[in-house]
Amino acid sequence: MANDKKGPVSFLQDVGKEMKRVTWPTRKELTRYTLVVLATLAIMVAFFFLVDEGISFLLRFLQG
Repeated sequence: MANDKKGPVSFLQDVGKEMKRVTWPTRKELTRYTLVVLATLAIMVAFFFLVDEGISFLLRFLQG
């Protein structure tokens, strides 16, 4: 199989066949996944902001 060489046209035909086999998410699923990603991102931003502010406060406190 490693020696099977295909031209670009054959490759693109194979890509087209594989793309037809893909199970694409519905609009509702895609919206839900997007909201989950955005919520996770917001939580991570808030967490790292609080950690950064906490460390900054601690360093300012220790420096006097």
